[in-house]
Amino acid sequence: MANFNFNKVILGGRLTADPELRQTPQGIAVTSFSIAVNRPYSRGTEQQADFINCVAWRSTAEFITRYFRKGSSICVTGSLQNRSWTDQQGQKRYATDVVVSEANFVDSRNESGFTPAPAADSYTAPAYSSTEEEAPKFEELSSDDDLPF
Repeated sequence: MANFNFNKVILGGRLTADPELRQTPQGIAVTSFSIAVNRPYSRGTEQQADFINCVAWRSTAEFITRYFRKGSSICVTGSLQNRSWTDQQGQKRYATDVVVSEANFVDSRNESGFTPAPAADSYTAPAYSSTEEEAPKFEELSSDDDLPF
């Protein structure tokens, strides 16, 4: 029997607090945050949510702290990681976190209500609208005979 290992998590929810960027003693960027994910519910029951602890490192941590705030919708991809430690009272403690490898926007820029300050070295792409008069003009082909597929 082949050895099969697979650990992948995809979550969509809202941040419960503003993520804060920290640095390890080695200067590596890290942020910890929690995502509230609503559970499906049946008629007559109150909406419930799970609060999932997440941690992101390096450029992913920088991206999240720059573009997301409390209440922002976010979609993350990562893997589960279990930790254990002994607290000051000698009790064994356990935690499960999602180690985030990707973070994606869910809301449009207008819905999120947040616009980050541009970094000094950032590039601002030109704004385009989707009005018909600004749309590029393409040559219309009369037949598909010349297409290679």
